[in-house]
Amino acid sequence: MRRQAGFTLIELITVIVILGILSAFALPRFAGLEAQARSASLDGLGGSVRSGAALAHAVWLANGNTPATITMEGVAIRMDATTGYPTPTNNGIRRVLQSLDGYTAGAVSGGYRFGVSGVAFTSCNVTYQLGTTAGAPPTVTVTNNRNNGGDCS
Repeated sequence: MRRQAGFTLIELITVIVILGILSAFALPRFAGLEAQARSASLDGLGGSVRSGAALAHAVWLANGNTPATITMEGVAIRMDATTGYPTPTNNGIRRVLQSLDGYTAGAVSGGYRFGVSGVAFTSCNVTYQLGTTAGAPPTVTVTNNRNNGGDCS
């Protein structure tokens, strides 16, 4: 008599039950990853806005502190004459970033705002505002579900 190798029905059912229990605990941990990814991308965008503005300011200083526009990577960027940082417009800070795939952008009262495409612009954004005195760096504020009470879901 020859014995067949393999799993019994009880062994298979036990493995399926164990996998079901493990997935019931693991699934909720991964369910909120989309909102967390949006928040993380906004943090990165905020850093890009800060470093881009600082780089534009450095080019402005190197060009003699007076040009109304500078050129970075072949793109003309409008500069604020008082602070020496990019203006909060489509021709200013928006052009510093060059590519905004997956993001939205537009002027708001007193500044310029970037958001994630498909998400509420008011609660999930990066806001760029010029400083108020000569040479003062701009204020870049990141609003998402990890700070400032925003929601990127």
